[in-house]
Amino acid sequence: MGTLGLIIKREYNARVRNKSFIVMTFLSPLIGVGMIMLIIYLTQLNQDSQRTIVVVDESGLFYKEFESTSALNFLDVSPAGLDNGMNMVKENSYYGLLYIPANVKQQPSTVKFFGDEVPGYTTLDRMEEQIEKKLTDEKLIDRGVDLDLIDQSKTKVSINIENFTGERTSKVSNWIKAGFGGAAGYLLMMFIIIYGNMVMRSVIEEKTNRIIEVIISSVKPFKLMMGKIIGTTLAGITQFSIWILIGGTLLFILSTYLGLDPSSTQTPVGNMGATDLDKIELIVLDILNLPLLKLALYFIIYFIGGYFLYSSFYAAIGAAVDSETDTQQFMLPIIMPLMLAIYVGLFSVIENPHGTVSTAFSIIPLTSPIVMLMRIPFGVPWWELAISVTLLVATFMLTVWFGSKIYRVGILMYGKKASYKEIVKWLKY
Repeated sequence: MGTLGLIIKREYNARVRNKSFIVMTFLSPLIGVGMIMLIIYLTQLNQDSQRTIVVVDESGLFYKEFESTSALNFLDVSPAGLDNGMNMVKENSYYGLLYIPANVKQQPSTVKFFGDEVPGYTTLDRMEEQIEKKLTDEKLIDRGVDLDLIDQSKTKVSINIENFTGERTSKVSNWIKAGFGGAAGYLLMMFIIIYGNMVMRSVIEEKTNRIIEVIISSVKPFKLMMGKIIGTTLAGITQFSIWILIGGTLLFILSTYLGLDPSSTQTPVGNMGATDLDKIELIVLDILNLPLLKLALYFIIYFIGGYFLYSSFYAAIGAAVDSETDTQQFMLPIIMPLMLAIYVGLFSVIENPHGTVSTAFSIIPLTSPIVMLMRIPFGVPWWELAISVTLLVATFMLTVWFGSKIYRVGILMYGKKASYKEIVKWLKY
């Protein structure tokens, strides 16, 4: 086994045999699954609770206009008056009181909601919509307009979407694609940060313990840096594989035996019309038509390429400082491209996945691992993928070369805080 292989093996064993690594490998899936199940449970619990809103309508226009749901119960106590209604809310700890004055037709802005807390946006919007509709109908009637004729004249248009081969798709197709691509991109960003920091801490630890002085005397900085990055990458892939295995198994067992089913929060199929079922069928087809295998393949490619690229930065930073506290001044330039990639993906890819901004950022090496993963579900030409991957690999090799120069000098520097000006000088040595 060559020198590089020995370094990779040593780094891998050092990571996977570390007690904290072992504990987090098995504890993280438990915490993650526990959080997911807790969110599902709380969502179901929240849907079971019903809030009561007392209605006092002095205009007499809104009798039984507000329909109660599983989440909201409207209790009309208009004959009792406003003061009695307020007392009822306080005595029974109701959610609030909706007051509609007698002159609401002339002054719609006089409608008030009384409560100890501001109602949610959805609740408030629903009440406003119902009041607006009723007042609009009343004004039309006052002007002699037949509401039945208006209702009969209303026409609802739903545009069906097909490609030129006749394949149908849903209106939320872009959101589905962006969701899968965004999840892959965000997951990649988190792994780059987590395992990049692991490389940096490893370098700082060896530098602090002075072990590096012995190692560097027999190994070239480039090989040592590559060995650390590859070894940590393999450890990360091992940990990630265990997370998927344990997490998937736990989710299946808990959802099966505890009855915490995410689908239960949705509308029952039996209550859906033919149109709703058709929409669901199209959404399912959109998910099945996603290039999941291609997305998984390129996730691995961009995970390795992106991780190698950023790990070289993390390793160089670790070599340039004496403690983890001193790394803060160098972290922002590394985090910024990752955050920029996330925001570009969210605000540009979903609207125009093949636009200039989306295409450019999916080729620029510092942002391509995240943005390209978001674009892949929308279909990306092979030549763009080839250019993106080639530039990513070339930039990684260049970065490792520059990083090794910083590594070579910085790894033996003690007691002196590095600055950007100092690091530039090291590149010239």
